[in-house]
Amino acid sequence: MKILRASHLGMCFGVRDAIGLALAQTEPSTILGKLVHNESILDDLRSRGVRSEQQLDAVVTPTVMITAHGASERAINSIRERGLKVLEATCPLVRYAHRAILRLAQEGFHPVIIGDRQHVEVRGLTGDLDTFDVVLTEEDIARLSEHARFGIAAQTTQPIDKVRKMIALMRERFPSSEVRFIDTVCQPTKQRQTAAIEMALNSGVVVVIGGVNSNNTRELVVTCAKLCPSVHHIQTAADLRLESFTNAETVGLTAGTSTPDEIIDRVEARLKEFAARPDATPAETFRDKLAREPFPVVDTNDKDAFIAAAKTRQWDREKSVRILA
Repeated sequence: MKILRASHLGMCFGVRDAIGLALAQTEPSTILGKLVHNESILDDLRSRGVRSEQQLDAVVTPTVMITAHGASERAINSIRERGLKVLEATCPLVRYAHRAILRLAQEGFHPVIIGDRQHVEVRGLTGDLDTFDVVLTEEDIARLSEHARFGIAAQTTQPIDKVRKMIALMRERFPSSEVRFIDTVCQPTKQRQTAAIEMALNSGVVVVIGGVNSNNTRELVVTCAKLCPSVHHIQTAADLRLESFTNAETVGLTAGTSTPDEIIDRVEARLKEFAARPDATPAETFRDKLAREPFPVVDTNDKDAFIAAAKTRQWDREKSVRILA
């Protein structure tokens, strides 16, 4: 069994900066909410004495830290009105998304966020808007009221292909409306999605490491599951089970943007232990997998062309497989 790491995986600069800011504080402060969506990191911060509270009323320190997911100016001002100092760990790319959606609203567009309405980042993006809509499915778009002008931005961790699909549905649903899109999907998310596609296409089993509440991790799971028959979402190496890899020839490895390097390394080390077992047996090859799984129809014998088609996602997954010769 060989292990194939995605070319882009794991912690992004925004998460690293937020953790560094939290650890650098010399005066008492409290993180409002979860700094990042990774329990291993949160446990480590607690062990170092970093405070966190879910509700502002529970804060007893003079300083409140805003998480990497950001918050609305209205929410930040309400904290300051209590006489508390605000320290922002907001990712710069989330700040950009805030500015983008506010600019669209100021220019007369009805704001629409593509994302999970319950996610803390989306609540922050919409917190300064008087009117807005949040959509994530075709059913959400079907429920929208018509407006002359729609201004669209996205939660930074949504896959860009999903965002583009939603924009196309918006334009189809409202052909007489102007639809303007500002791309706010962050570059680390795009890189990890693209790398996950390439990795999953060449893997019999995929392991995705990240917090259960991490949106970008869940989206990596969804993407890999479209391309690989066996995908496991884990948080630490302790979640791995030998029986999941008994017949795996190649195991793909990726991780969400809040997953520390050391956790990825431990997972890889554990997988190498599985691979070294004398009873480990190889499974199917890449061509075998193509013959068995419902991959897209591609009129080519070129593996690189196949991967390129997968990246564009321009296929009908209900069609039969064309086996590569």
